[in-house]
Amino acid sequence: MSTTAIPDRFTMLPDEPALQATVVALEEHGFSVEVAGDLDAARQAVLARIPAGASVMTNTSVTLDQTGIADAVNDGAGPWEPARTKMLALDFATQAQQMKAIGGQPDYALGSVHAITRDGTLVIASASGSQLASYAWGAASVIFVAGAQKLVPTLAAAHERVYQHSLPLEDARAQAAYGQHSQVGKILEIHTELPGRIHIVLIRQQAGY
Repeated sequence: MSTTAIPDRFTMLPDEPALQATVVALEEHGFSVEVAGDLDAARQAVLARIPAGASVMTNTSVTLDQTGIADAVNDGAGPWEPARTKMLALDFATQAQQMKAIGGQPDYALGSVHAITRDGTLVIASASGSQLASYAWGAASVIFVAGAQKLVPTLAAAHERVYQHSLPLEDARAQAAYGQHSQVGKILEIHTELPGRIHIVLIRQQAGY
């Protein structure tokens, strides 16, 4: 797959009315939301919400890497139980189901989304779907961290963003990291949630892709 030009509409930050309208829509759909000014503030906001002793799964995310959240959880110095470290210590060939249970049912699942619609829908694409079970149901709590450039007007625009913007960038990352192409194998849309389970930290700058 060749990398295509990135349309400006998928990288532009929203104006304040659009940002606030999206926050209201998300809250009406059962999500809690806070807006962080930058990457450092986002990291502090996320870590402050996780109680000591909780098992925390950091799903693969450029945003979690850029904010330093993944390192803060997984370096072992914090007061949490890093689920990713525990999961990767197992052998996928013989312990795949145990790995799925650890990654899919943590106390807290952390990650990002590929798009957020103006009316409050979250859209997450995945090659394998490994993180989607925890987001949809398995994790007791979920925290998504997303740059404000991921806000889009409609669900159709969210799908365009996945295929035209996020996939080419993830494909390039996967080739560099794993020596293989990426794909959109599965897409999760979260339209509503029971209040208190999913928290969203929106960053007032570009983060991830």
